[in-house]
Amino acid sequence: MKNRDRNVMPQGKPSFKEALKFWFKLGWISFGGTAGHINIMHEELVGQKKWISNSRFFHALSLCMLLPGPEAQQLAIYIGWQLHGKKGGLIAGILFVLPSMFILLLLSILYVSFGNQPWMFAMFNGFKPAVISIIIVALLGIGKKALHTRLHILMCALAFICIFFFNISMFLIIIGTILLAVLIQRLWPALSANRISENNLTSSNEETFYFNKNSVARGTNTPNSKSLRQTAIFALIWLVPLLLLYFLSVDFPFWKDLSLFFTQTALFTIGGSYTVLPYVAQFSVSKLNWLSKMQMIDGFALAETTPGPLIIVVCYVGFMAAFNHFSGSILMGTIGLLITTFNTFLPSFLFIFVGGPIIEKTHGNKTIGNVLGFVTAAVVGVILNLTLFLGKDIIFPGGVSFKYIDFYSLAWIIITLVLMKKFKVNVLYIIGLSLFFGLAHFYIFR
Repeated sequence: MKNRDRNVMPQGKPSFKEALKFWFKLGWISFGGTAGHINIMHEELVGQKKWISNSRFFHALSLCMLLPGPEAQQLAIYIGWQLHGKKGGLIAGILFVLPSMFILLLLSILYVSFGNQPWMFAMFNGFKPAVISIIIVALLGIGKKALHTRLHILMCALAFICIFFFNISMFLIIIGTILLAVLIQRLWPALSANRISENNLTSSNEETFYFNKNSVARGTNTPNSKSLRQTAIFALIWLVPLLLLYFLSVDFPFWKDLSLFFTQTALFTIGGSYTVLPYVAQFSVSKLNWLSKMQMIDGFALAETTPGPLIIVVCYVGFMAAFNHFSGSILMGTIGLLITTFNTFLPSFLFIFVGGPIIEKTHGNKTIGNVLGFVTAAVVGVILNLTLFLGKDIIFPGGVSFKYIDFYSLAWIIITLVLMKKFKVNVLYIIGLSLFFGLAHFYIFR
């Protein structure tokens, strides 16, 4: 790594073995969703190891926020790439997902094997209201950061109306938001300005970090021809499983639909896990009929108990889609989970290795930042739809009417919301309490 300041020696380059140990550990301890992942990486890589400076870390995070897919995984890929080249990025990105994928596979097998047992059913019934609480907390957190102006609130409301009342796809909502934002930017630029001031993230001792503000980032001067070659290589890698399925599998149309759906999900959903999940939940349940709404909520519950990104729930969706389609085959479900994982997370490597250098050149552009601010506001409206879409059947299991209200579920939603928002109780404790609540409710009131 080059450094323009030769008078002060930066932190020594970490060995690949040291980095490998950290990325392996991160994959097993990164509970708490995107915020938890980013906090762990910042605390260890910036605060303790000094592998990357504060300014570079948040610059990279901002870059990843511009890209579709899980930004925490992309941040890990980016930092691994800057530290040790492509092999560093590959190891960081793969180890970020692999542990949670294996854990979720095991939980999915247990779910379909024992999910009809009364005690298992009771535990999930206890956790389902907490899933709604967790989504509401995410909605409030993202809304606080995204809805800066009345125009942002209006964009949020329009997105909610489009998806809730007219069932317009997430992709069309994002495209429409971008077009509307560009129009507002041209005609009324003062209205679209983000009034939130930025913090000065630059440390006074940048030179004590290995990768700092003076370091030349890898890929900065990547020629277009190399970017095209890399894109072609990724396309070939993506095609390999599809070709194998074509020649070796039964019912190829199902596998094709599964692969294309999750590839499309990874390529076109900007804003992290809570942007992807409404799209996946709506389509996989309502349009593709791969699993039921209750199975989808159970999937959220399973995903919350694993480390790694919450978007890992899509792997459960792939498992259940193939399991249900092939008449309860755990083998087919496992293949479905592996294919879904591959298609969901492969594009992140493409975006960082190919798209990262391109986006870095436009980073700091106020016009692009303002447009993306509107996109994030629209995402809040989509998450609100997800909350109602999943919460309706939890609170009103017999239909939307006062006489069908499940007061126990409603009470547990309120209790867990208070615990998380007022008392800052960790999600892992909420999971344990909810499972206990479900069992206690079952054995007391059965």
